[in-house]
This record gives sequence, C-alpha cells and structure tokens, in this order.
Amino acid sequence: MSNLSPIRSTCAYCGVGCGIVATRQADGSLAISGDKTHPANFGRLCSKGSALGDTVGNERRLLHPMINGKKAEWDDALALVAAKFKATIKEHGADSVAFYVSGQLLTEDYYVANKLMKGFIGSANIDTNSRLCMASTVAGHKRAFGTDTVPGVYADIEHADLVVLVGSNLAWCHPVLYQRLAAAKAGRPSMKVINIDPRRTATSDLADLHLSLRIGTDVALFNHLLAQIEARGAIDPRTFEKVNGLRDALESAREDDVAVCGLEPREVEAFVQAFIGTQKVVTIFSQGVNQSSAGTDKVNAIINCHLATGRIGKEGMGPFSVTGQPNAMGGREVGGLANMLACHLDLEVAEHRKTVQEFWKVEKVPERPGLKAVDMFKAVADGKIKAIWIMCTNPIVSLPEADGVKAALEACDFVVVSDLSAEVETAKVADVLLPATGWGEKDGTVTNSDRLISRQRSLLPPAGAARHDWDIISEVGRRMGWARAFAYSSPAQIFKEFAALSAACAVHGRDFDISGLVDAEYDRMEPTRWPVRADGSQTERFFADGGYFTPSGKANAIPIRFREPVSKREPKYPYRLNTGRIRDQWHTMTRTGLSAKLGQHLPEPFVEIHPEDAKRLGIEPQSLVELTSPSGTAILRAQITHRVSEGELFVPIHWTDVFASNGRVDALVAAVVDPVSGQPESKASVVAAKPYAPAWYGFAVTQRNEVPLTDYWSRARIQGGWRIELAGKSPYDFEGLARSILGYEGELIRYSDQSKGTARFAALHDGKVVGALFIAPDPLKVSKEFIVASLGSGSPLVLAGRPAADMPDPGPIVCSCFSVGVNTILTAIQEGGLMTVDEIGGALRAGTNCGSCKPELAELLARGQSRQAAE
Repeated sequence: MSNLSPIRSTCAYCGVGCGIVATRQADGSLAISGDKTHPANFGRLCSKGSALGDTVGNERRLLHPMINGKKAEWDDALALVAAKFKATIKEHGADSVAFYVSGQLLTEDYYVANKLMKGFIGSANIDTNSRLCMASTVAGHKRAFGTDTVPGVYADIEHADLVVLVGSNLAWCHPVLYQRLAAAKAGRPSMKVINIDPRRTATSDLADLHLSLRIGTDVALFNHLLAQIEARGAIDPRTFEKVNGLRDALESAREDDVAVCGLEPREVEAFVQAFIGTQKVVTIFSQGVNQSSAGTDKVNAIINCHLATGRIGKEGMGPFSVTGQPNAMGGREVGGLANMLACHLDLEVAEHRKTVQEFWKVEKVPERPGLKAVDMFKAVADGKIKAIWIMCTNPIVSLPEADGVKAALEACDFVVVSDLSAEVETAKVADVLLPATGWGEKDGTVTNSDRLISRQRSLLPPAGAARHDWDIISEVGRRMGWARAFAYSSPAQIFKEFAALSAACAVHGRDFDISGLVDAEYDRMEPTRWPVRADGSQTERFFADGGYFTPSGKANAIPIRFREPVSKREPKYPYRLNTGRIRDQWHTMTRTGLSAKLGQHLPEPFVEIHPEDAKRLGIEPQSLVELTSPSGTAILRAQITHRVSEGELFVPIHWTDVFASNGRVDALVAAVVDPVSGQPESKASVVAAKPYAPAWYGFAVTQRNEVPLTDYWSRARIQGGWRIELAGKSPYDFEGLARSILGYEGELIRYSDQSKGTARFAALHDGKVVGALFIAPDPLKVSKEFIVASLGSGSPLVLAGRPAADMPDPGPIVCSCFSVGVNTILTAIQEGGLMTVDEIGGALRAGTNCGSCKPELAELLARGQSRQAAE
C-alpha cells in the first residue's frame, strides 16, 4: 500500500458499524475520516472513531508468543496448544475444553473457531463476550420470531414519528446513530423522542419526555402499555391472524401494576398516549434492557407491543436492538454462542445438525448447548473445564464476580490467551500467550446492528510476529489432525465457505442467507445487507406481512410478568448499582486508553451518587468513595448529581488494573443471569457505599510510564505522558514519591506548607517541565487541565497550579477533538451571547468534528443562559 493510498474499512468499536477512510501517512501513521458513501454513517464518526489513528502502533503490544511468561517460537507455542487440547480431550472428554471468544473477532475468525469446537472437537463449549451484551435480545427474538432476526434498518429511525429509547444512552454509546436521530428531529420538529432510563443521560437532553423508572421495572411499564393498547382499542385488526399467544400475553399484562416503576401517573399516561397515538414508532433498546435477570422478558415485552399494533417490518416502525460490539452480529450469524448453530440454525433440531454435519463432513455435531459465559467460568472454577482458550477479550475485568473468574483461571490446568497486549489482566494468567493482529491489521468482514456486512481491511502490516486469529485457530486445527478441514490460506476462502454453508442451510427456510455472495469479489465487496439469496433477491425489512420463522409462520406474543432484580437490597447493601459506558472510552480501554484525546473527557473512574445519599453518607464533592458488594470492592471518585435517583448509583465499566488501583467494577457485580439467555444482570447488583478517607490526595503529570505504589491511583494518557490521581491512607515520603513518579534524579523545584499539609514538586529538564506532583490533605483545588498542558512546556507557573490572570483556565475538557473545556465554553456563552450549539461550534469549533459532545454543549448552553437570566 502506498503512503497516500486511501483504504475504505470499518470502525473498530460499537455495533453501528461506521465506514472509515484511512490514509497511511509518510511517517506510518493513519489519517482517519468518515466514509461518506457508507450507509451506516454517511461520513459521520464519533470521538472514538475519529481518534483511531492515535491507537495504532506497537505500544503495549504483544509482539511474540510466550510460554509460561517466556518468549517462545510460534512452532513451539502452537504445538503445545494442540498437544494439550488433544490430551485433555482424550483423558476427560470433549466437554472438558472450551473457547471463550469475542464480538471483536471478524466473521472469518469466528467461523473457524466455531467449526473447530462444534464440528471437530465435538463440544458446544464455545461462547462469546457477546453473551454479556446482547444474548437477551437473541433469546427474545427467537421466542417471538423463531429466529434471531432484526426486523428493521437504521433508516427507520429517521422515518419514525416517535422514537422510544429504552435502556440506551445512545448519545454516548452509539453516537453516530444519535447524530442521525438528532438531525432527523431537527429537520422535522414534529418527531417526538421518549427516553426510558433510570438515569438522566446525555440522551435525555434530546427527549421530549424522560421516564426515570426504577431499575429493572421495564416489564411492568411495557405490560401496562400492552394492556392499554387493548383497553383503548388499538390492537391492529390483523394481529390475531399473524400472532399466536396474544390473549395470554394480554392477560398477564393486565395483572402487573405500573406503580412499581415509581413514575408519576401523568408521565405514564403521556407515554401511553404517544405510543398508541403514533403509527410510525421505533423502539430502540440496548443494555439497560439486555443486562438483566429479566432481560429476555423485557425484550419480549417491547416486541409484544409492536406485534399487537402491527408496527413491525414497515418503514419507520419496529423494535430495534442496537449492539455494543463491532461484530456481535457476525458472531450470532456463524453460531458463536454456545446454544446456536451457524446460519441461525438450532442445535436442538436434528435436521439442522444434519445439514451442518454433512457440510463440514464430520461424524456429528453436539446435540445440546454448551456452557454459557458465566457457567463456563464456574465450570473452570469447579475443575470441569481443564483447558480453555480465550480470544480477544478480558473476562477478568468484564465478567461478573471478576475476582472469582481470576481465581478460577489461575487454578485452571491450561489457559491459552490470544490478545494484542500482554498487559491485560487475563493475559497475565495464561500458560500460553499468542500475539494476535488487531484493528488496522485484520482483514475480513463484520456485520452491524442492521444486518449490514462490511469489509474491515488491512491498513498496516502485523505488529511483530502477530498472526490473524483465523490463521492461529486453523493451524491448531491442522495440528490436532484435521488438516484438510482447516487448510485456509485467506479470509476470502473462509467467507466463501460460510456463504456456501448458508446456501446449504437455506433449505430450512431461515432468515440468514448469503448464498448470493459465494462468488462475490471479496476484496472489492461493498457494504451489503443480508439476506442476499442465490438468485440475487434481498429483503430490506422482515415481517411486514407476517412470514415469521416459527413452525406456524406466526409470531409468538409471550405472556410475561414483572420480576424484581434477583439481588435484594438489605441494610448491609442498601444501594442498587447501575453500570455502563462513557462517551470516549470503550470496553476495557486496551485501545482507547492509548489516545491522549480520549483520555481528556472523564480521566478517572467515578461513581454518580444522588446529593441526598451523599449528604447522608458524608461524601463530599470530588472525594473518594469505597463501594463494597458480597463479591468485591472498588474505590471511585464521587460525582454528586441529580442524574441518578436516591438509592441508585452509577459507575462506568472501563477501568482495569492497567489504569487504576481498584476500578474493576465487575468485581462488584453479582453472577446472576437471565434464566433464558444466560446474560448477566450487570445493572442491578447491590452494594454498600462509604467515604474512603485518605490522609492525603495527590495529582501528578509525568512523561514516565510508571504505576505508583500508593493506596489509590488512577491514570490516563495525555499528550507526551500521563496524568495520575493519587491518595494514601498513611503519611508518605512525598519527595521520594515525586522522584519515583517523575523518574527524575536531578534537583526538584519544591514548595511546601507543613501547617496546611501541602507540598508541590516540579521537575525541569533543559528548561522544560518533565513532571509535577501536588499533594494536599483534601481533594486538590488546582487547575488540572493547566497542569496537564504545562507538561513539556517551559511554563514557570506550573507550581502555582493554575494559569495567570491573563491565561484563562479552560476547565475540564468537554470537546475531546479540539480540547475545549467547560470554562471556555461557559465564558463564550456568557460573553459572546451564544444561543445555539451551532453558534458554540462557530466560535470554538467544539462539536464540529465528531459531534459526540453536542449533548453536553446543549446542557452547558442551558446552564450558561440560566446564569444570564439570573443576572
């Protein structure tokens, strides 16, 4: 590839599946822009996608195989993996081994892993971290439609007259879809948006109505809606011709009491009237629905309402699940979940197994589902699974009761990990560590949330000795004795085989069919929505006229009742814990944590707590909070806010031991799962909260990549180095701490006031600031953004901790793309008389690149204008 040759590919992050254009620069870096021709984003990108170029390179990369912590050759590592798996299977049976894979694998990687485990090893013990984010949707779809079918497409969002967002902070978790929704609403102000979420989020600012229901009560709300649809004569007359079970569903719905949601009756009535009175309704749902012990029921409660009104499969209508990973959908299509076969076929159906068995030319495929994620690691802990291969995911951080997962893997007989980095927690417990290619190096396909298959293309050569996942898995398959079945030399071969399998499976009349792509020109493949049948025909939307994939051809309305979350509040654990993502980070920060831009927005793990709860507990703003559950602890920075209700807390999921001393939030989460989908209840565990009372607080900037040995720390990438928050329970040698963190042996500039318990240190080299440390007995009142900007500069004011009067303090960063802070924005609003988000963009550029910060700009605009009104 020449230095200036643009390559069209797909973003590495969420399931929106945005197209990107990457151009390799003369220095080897990548310039990233949105692909204006891609139907998912039409050129839009979020902050994370825009910063992809910051995250490539060899920093923190695993560059060679390792055996027992020592560098090894590929031949030795692969021979050991194959031999250990063969020996374990021979001695203990096929179900004594397992694969745990990832929604970040490409479809070709997923296909080969699934084929090796289910077709040749003979076990269904392959599951994926997609179990943690969309398994309840899969189960709900299958119960209602007969298959895991997404009925609609993204364009329906723009055609709808009412968009209901349930358990989805679309503005932060799927920003490009949010931008499409916001643009549609701006162009058509009659469009209405209702946001159903226990927490007030950036998405709520777009909504005409925000329903802050109690955590876990979604079923009661949608059962009430279903009952009112019947009571007000809004059931579509043709529904009973197309839907089984609706009368039973209505009977169950009438028995629930919407009062458990904790909403005002007028709010509930406004929602009911809006839904019933609007024909074109799209209901978007995400993790707030899925990550629940009643997640599958929540999905079906939503679908029931669309089935009853006939609002499905038509332009601007239908239930719509938005997925969290770039290829969670591709994993579903190849059968990457423990309870599925490829091409949306079912393990339990003999005819389905026979088709796959004959295509793969194997003696048999498993007749029963394998172990789902949480049960899989319990089986590791119990010694039932004796060898496990983990690919492209970090379960020691992301699974519930994460400390127990760590202990299980440490005790396991044989652990193989394929990953980008040796620093991630799960890599550190591996017997064999295999360097895999990552985004920018991989070559294959992904499927987004609206069934669009896109190419993810190689932009850079593999780092070090890294190999593609499909290649690693295939080589192990060959070494285990199945050379002909795994004789792949390119991802195009694998895709062609997968498409051919879908042609063989078409006899069963299921939804997934890409047989029309068997002979596609792989390297030049354009984004294509499935199905693409052998005759070239396609289906844009499903179910407008029925045609469900059930034995009867009708949809199933599911009778359900509201159930409380499994974990119960008690005096010892009085708070309900909600978890989720933030705007500029993704998963466990293996990639986003490399970007200085993305580290600016929310650089430290935090807990949102209601002011009344904070007052009751004696928690002050910006102090530290210790959360404790029956399974773990975390220490987080307090954000006291009305965004959460009393008795409820919110914490982000992203921090790992690489970035914080005690920020692994899933250590707190109970290993409670939905009984149908097996998805963990990640948003309703119970915890205790109390002030974490250190003897001192600290803040540092340094060019050195050093993890401090203090009781509390968290760190984030900045331009030219790191920013670090610190705290300690006992007195400390602060000069020694400064030298350790700053890595400087020369003379330090120092200022201290023993009477106040404060100390400040700065290290200069050749007149440039190479680091600084600030210590105080309380949370520091310094301009952290000014100190961050001082690193690498010749600023003599760094020890002052704030800029001079003629150098305004920008405040915490809001716009990551252009490093625009809160204070800068508020000043511009007040002094410049700015009235709109677009005017802020014109004055400061904030919000004019990716647009992810626009909801926060709107919030600041309201705050600034209210100040002006008060004055």
